[in-house]
Amino acid sequence: MFDALDLTILVVSLLVVVFAGVHIAVALGATAILGITLMTDDIGVAQQFVGNTAYEALRDYVFAVIPLFMLMGEFLAKCGAARDMFALVTRVTKMIPARLGVATVLANAIFAFVTGVSIAAAAAFSRIAYPEMKRAGYSREFSLGCIAGSACLGMLIPPSVLMIVWGVLTEQSIGKLFLAGVLPGFLLVAYYIVYIQFVALTRPEAVGEARRGAPPASAAPAAEVDGALFSTLLVIGLVIGVLCGIWLGAFTPTEGAGVGAAAALLLAIFKGLRWKEIVDVVISVGRTSGPLLLLLFTAQLYSRVLAMTGVTKAVQDLIIGSGLSPWAILALMVGVWFILGCIIDSISIILLTVPVFAPVAAAAGFDPLAFAILGILAIETGLLTPPFGILVFTVQAALPEEKGAVGEIFRGSVPYWIALLAVILTIAVFPQIATWLPTLAFSAK
Repeated sequence: MFDALDLTILVVSLLVVVFAGVHIAVALGATAILGITLMTDDIGVAQQFVGNTAYEALRDYVFAVIPLFMLMGEFLAKCGAARDMFALVTRVTKMIPARLGVATVLANAIFAFVTGVSIAAAAAFSRIAYPEMKRAGYSREFSLGCIAGSACLGMLIPPSVLMIVWGVLTEQSIGKLFLAGVLPGFLLVAYYIVYIQFVALTRPEAVGEARRGAPPASAAPAAEVDGALFSTLLVIGLVIGVLCGIWLGAFTPTEGAGVGAAAALLLAIFKGLRWKEIVDVVISVGRTSGPLLLLLFTAQLYSRVLAMTGVTKAVQDLIIGSGLSPWAILALMVGVWFILGCIIDSISIILLTVPVFAPVAAAAGFDPLAFAILGILAIETGLLTPPFGILVFTVQAALPEEKGAVGEIFRGSVPYWIALLAVILTIAVFPQIATWLPTLAFSAK
């Protein structure tokens, strides 16, 4: 059995190894083995436990969801879907103030239904939207902040990799999590657009509308818009078909991801993707998803050890028994996520905290779906928070000619960080925003 000293050793060891810079998968796996060894005093038992967990975890078909959805998104991104979406939305919003900023947010929202990965959106729209904004006289800080901030939508709007990881760790329905993210995603889009319109009214020079002689944002020719409309409708039809198939029970998330990947491949070939590019996409997804699957395995190992050794129960009893109100407990967990977001990446934060926080939230009376979306939003803030801010550095890397722009991107991203916080507070007060669609869809079956 574990005593207080063993529990302390287990938790402190993990924190020391993580903050020492050791890869999160190694940290989780090593700590889990240490925990089993301390509990059983037998390294052989620990080895057998690792082997059994690896077999059970990696043979689970749910693990195929991540690479298949990533494959679908990569195929659609490579065939020019992001550029088509931006061209179409730019044309549709031509009468709106600061239309390029609004178009960037809306195109990111549509693109989020394709990729599920914010980094891909940040890289794509840095090359697509920023040149247009620069030409129209937008300030660099506003333009780059808008691109980095709106790229966060990729982690909230389904199919989101963070939702899949959360669902695997907590054994929640991935289909329900996907549905739960739709309305909060649209709410975040609305907050972003309100901010952009506010800037257009109060600081028109930031969006090029007060600069005399600035060339207007270029409008795509009618033929190009028609092509973009056809392409975008095909992509939207594909994504809706896959997600609705999952939600209506026509196929499982894994089967839906497989259908989506196959259909995206056919669409990419139709749009001219060549054999070499297809191979590059498959290799790229393999390089990205392979380490992620290893992370999920070690996270499951770590989660099981926490449950077996009593760490999860001890933390739950400590927090619940402290007399803190549910709101204070929620604020504490969100604060931890904010702090970790300054140091490590989003998936690592989920792997480290969710096995402990999810049971605590359930014991405090929070709805699991609403808590999941709220948690993903809180963790997403780390994508824009210095010094890590992966989206900020992705935008900078995609635009090497804009040297020294990192500080400007961080400053320009602050309003979008605040918008994320506003959605977190909104869902905390009105959890029905996250739970209404899943309840409606699954109760109708």
